[in-house]
Order: sequence, then C-alpha cells, then structure tokens
Amino acid sequence: MHTFPLHPECPDVRRLADNPAEALLRAEADIVAAENAAERDRYRRLEDLEEAQQDGRGVTRRTFVAGAAATATALATAQFVTTSASFAATKTGTLIHVFLYGGLDGLSLIAPSNDPVLAKARPDLTLAEDSLALGRNFKLTSAFKPLEPWLKSNQLGFVPAVSDERLSRSHFQAADACNLGGLPGETGGRGWLDSLVDALGKGTAFRSVGIGSTLPRSLVGTNGALSLNSVGSLRLNGDDKYRAATEKAIKGLFTGINHPVEESVQDGLGALATAQRLAAKPYQPAEGVEYQGVGYAFQQLAQLIKGGANVRVATVGMGGYDTHENQGTREGGQLWRRLNELASAMAAFFTDLGDAAENVTIMVSSEFGRRVASNGGGTDHGHGGVITVLSGRKLAGSLLGTWNGLSDLDSGDVPEYNNMFNVYGSVAQGRFGLTNAEVDKIFPRMKYTPMKLYA
Repeated sequence: MHTFPLHPECPDVRRLADNPAEALLRAEADIVAAENAAERDRYRRLEDLEEAQQDGRGVTRRTFVAGAAATATALATAQFVTTSASFAATKTGTLIHVFLYGGLDGLSLIAPSNDPVLAKARPDLTLAEDSLALGRNFKLTSAFKPLEPWLKSNQLGFVPAVSDERLSRSHFQAADACNLGGLPGETGGRGWLDSLVDALGKGTAFRSVGIGSTLPRSLVGTNGALSLNSVGSLRLNGDDKYRAATEKAIKGLFTGINHPVEESVQDGLGALATAQRLAAKPYQPAEGVEYQGVGYAFQQLAQLIKGGANVRVATVGMGGYDTHENQGTREGGQLWRRLNELASAMAAFFTDLGDAAENVTIMVSSEFGRRVASNGGGTDHGHGGVITVLSGRKLAGSLLGTWNGLSDLDSGDVPEYNNMFNVYGSVAQGRFGLTNAEVDKIFPRMKYTPMKLYA
C-alpha cells in the first residue's frame, strides 16, 4: 500500500499527462492496479477464502477513495455518476417529444372547413384552398405536404382543442407545466419524460436524450438523461492525447467496488464508446434524404437509433412560434415556413429510419394555443392548442379526440375538449404498452383518462 502523498506537481506524476488532475487520476489508477494485483497473489496463497475476505479484501479501494486524488477523480467522473445504471430495456420503441416554443396557433395548422366563426374572427388567417383534407371535415395546412404519405397511410394524426387548467398565458409558466406534467409543487420539479423512463425499465445510457445545448425540463429528474448537440459532441473532457488512458484509468478505478456508482460509470463509458463509434465516420442518411434546419436534430436521433443506441425517449425543441404579428398562415408566410421546416424534418427522419420507423412515435406540442380572433396580422396568447402525432403504428384517424366546434368559445379561446396530459399519457401508453396505473404515476394529482389514439 502506498504511503507517500501524490502531488500534481511531482515530476513522476506530471509525465502521465499535461493536465494535473488527469495525471493524478492515472497515477492513482496505476497504484490501485498494482495493489490489487499484489492482493490477488496474496489471496491465492491463503488456504481459507473466508479468512482472506476477513483479512481486508478491497482495502485498497477504500484507501483510494480517501486518498489525496479523491477530488480529482470525482471531477473527472462526475459526468458519469448521473447516468442511470442500466443494461437491458424491458419495453421497446422510441418516443420523441418535439416542443414548439412560443405557443403554436393550432388553427393555422388544422382548422374546420368553412367554419363561420373563423371566417368572421380571422378572415386574414384562414387556410388556403390547397390545404390537405383531414377527417371530420377538417383541413391541414399545405405546409405539411411533406408528410402527406404518412397521412394517407393513417400514421399522421392531430388532436385539436388541447389544454389544461394549470396552464396560464405566460410562456414560462405554461411551458414549465407542460414539460413537468403539472405544476412544480405537484411534480417535485421532475419532468414527465423522466417519470416515464421509470416505467420503461432498464436500458442503455442513451435511453433518454435531449438534443440541444441544455436539458429540457421534461427530462430533469433521477434517470440521468443525456443532453448533446450532436453524437460527436459526447466525449470525455480533457486532453485528446491522454483521453484513452484516462478512460482506462476510470474504468479500472470503478470496477469491482461493489457500489452503485460502478454501474453508472461503466454505463457512461459504454455511452462514450458508442458515441465514438458512431462519430468515427460522417453519418450518411438514406438515399435521397436531406436534413435542414431543425432536421439536424432529427439527424442525430436517426444516427443513434440506426446505430443501436436504444433510445427510449428523446426531445427536440424548436422556437419561433410566438406570432403576435406577421403570422403568415399561407405559403411563404412566417408561420407557414416554420411548419414546413418541421414537416420536412419529420418526413426526412421517418424516411431515413426506414423499417426502424415502425417502432418510433413523434409527438409535437406547444405550451398553449392562441386566440381565435386575429389582432390584425397575428394572434395573441390563448388556449386550446393542437398536438400532432406521427407514428410507425397506425392511428385511429387523422383527427383524434373530441371536437365540439367553435360556437361556444372559452373567453375568446378554443375550449379544452382534450386534456393535454391525457393526450401525453395516451401517446406514451400506445407506444410502450403501459398500464393505466403506470401512466397515473407519471402525472401526479390528476386522474388519467386514456384516449383512443391508435388503431
């Protein structure tokens, strides 16, 4: 057992890496490895295994944790400790939640045809004649034409008039409630997708992924979701020259310590290996597929899913939906372009996945809808938005849920005919085969009522 203190400025330590913390980490790893080898030799010479165990087996691990390099090691491995330790998924498939920040005007996405209320309240924002036909006498903006093949195959559907009594007209408050699955006091600040992960059983380090620079509130919780801008951005911090040695040191230090952190670290290292393997050569989408705009986020997910990373839940965020002015519902307009970018990205993603799309569902929502009446070129914050579902599994129709018309508005807003969290829960339940009781746990303090969304 070593008795001398390690110091990052010691010449023998400095030779291991330019960075003192990394050098110290590898020095400790070398010492622990040598000590463990000596211990194993000693155990072989002991005739009584029980006596050997009582003689202090594993003492070098405890000594290490209490050693001078503990702080450096903690810093070097912190990015793994929050990764949930898990190995084999118990439920299959992938749910991707796309959140449109700003408050999408649902009536510019889908709208009842020839509705007298809309003709009077928003004559400048009606959908164009080239809109796509939906069930129950609704029509869909032409911006979604890239998804027309999935509409025809009953894999694209829309739930109108979606809201919840918890949602205000504040962007911050409403987005927070949507991502948490309720108010902070009801959920403990935990995201609804993180709670969903509990019901999905164990999986890989990639089982919950947020594409972006920050982790969305929906993934905040206890399951160690990964947040990354690209597959290639997931890498161990530190000097490239010593990265392989650092990974080896971390793996050696956290092997056989009989502590939950061991599985977390090993799982994190596995995620690094997967990311490095996938990023080793430029990703090539399927023939004819081109990603643009928000599509680059979907491209990262396609790379992970096709690469066998076993993604269970994932998030993509898209801004630009706070259309108080110059809303532009028709072709070439501001909102039309945003919706067309989204539809093109989703179409590219499902095309790229090929047969793998059968196990994927995309749910698109926003923090609230907007007022029925236009304000002279735009719309103000309201309620009663729209949730879009694109699924590899057949849907029950192109217009889903309850719709009772616009004859009785809610203080100028689309009424809540379909509760947001019932829609969330039903999408997840149909994707993963959850029980009602399992969904109940995802949304505290509300009684879940399942909806028929899938065929």
